[in-house]
Amino acid sequence: MEPYDRVFAAINHQEPDRPPIDYIATPEVHAYLKKHLGMEDEALRQYLGADIRYVSPRYVGPEGTTGAAGVGAAGKDFLGIVWKPVKNEFGTYNEIAFHPLGHMTTVEEVESYAWPSVDWFDFSHLKEEIALLNADQRHAILFFAGGAFETPWYMRGMERFLMDLVECPEIAETISRRAMEFYQARAMRAIEASDGRIDIIGSGGDIGTQRGMMLAPDLWRTHIKPYSEQLIRPFKDMGLKTFYHSCGSIVPVIEDFIGMGLDILDPIQPKAAGMQPEALKSRFGDRLAFHGGVDEQELLPHGTAAEVRSTVQHLIEVLGKDGGYIVCAAHAIQPDTPVENILAMYEAAREYRYK
Repeated sequence: MEPYDRVFAAINHQEPDRPPIDYIATPEVHAYLKKHLGMEDEALRQYLGADIRYVSPRYVGPEGTTGAAGVGAAGKDFLGIVWKPVKNEFGTYNEIAFHPLGHMTTVEEVESYAWPSVDWFDFSHLKEEIALLNADQRHAILFFAGGAFETPWYMRGMERFLMDLVECPEIAETISRRAMEFYQARAMRAIEASDGRIDIIGSGGDIGTQRGMMLAPDLWRTHIKPYSEQLIRPFKDMGLKTFYHSCGSIVPVIEDFIGMGLDILDPIQPKAAGMQPEALKSRFGDRLAFHGGVDEQELLPHGTAAEVRSTVQHLIEVLGKDGGYIVCAAHAIQPDTPVENILAMYEAAREYRYK
């Protein structure tokens, strides 16, 4: 099967020839895998068996700012958030040093903020880029739109934003709405510029912790869900597949996401409360596909290659029964992960065959 067909068979709850595979890693991991295998970017993805490719616009916005919101780049991003690199013995993560909306006290101040323009991004290359990615075989093409929960607290500050949801929800909702409107418009522009060659629209925002949700489910339903849904439902109604990322335990609202039109839930953090594969497959597996699941907290960094292979096979047999599973780590592969464990994960997935 071609990668596209493999991915879509799984999303549609059919068993493909083998489970579809995805590859997401930190820059340090990507660099040392390329060096270890002597391969460049696309050759590495093909070797690992990755069936999904990610595309994004190019940033052409104001000088002195970056187009990569989040941990992707240090400096001042296009939202006005300032990120500074923080290093540990294994790698570097960018952490927030300034929240541009943190001082605001009224809806009017939020509305009058210098929100970014979709015109700050160039989409003209997407059609050609996707054609090149699909030149030899068709892949499933994913465009990540953004989110209506993480971006707001990045801009406001987590503690302040969570307090807003209770004390002044009109401010929280205004920030979420403005973030959603920008990300929705950017995704629509990408779909148009790619001439419909994007297959999956991603959105996300961590609303879970190791032990449960970061905020009460009803608080999320009232103040965040309406805006998160607008990054899922319109694209679902257009005939695209939809993908949502949230680390941690989000069991109380998975049913909500299904109702919102979600096709693929990521990253299935198996050590988080209630996120065990057997439970998720039993409750939701006939209506939802799962992406991730290979434990990045203990198994990948500290297990043996044999344990990784065994776990991957078990996940395929549980989450992938009758389709519905895309093999990937339960977070971007971290730089403390031994290369033999990374290769074992992908070898186990590539070699598995549905009967």
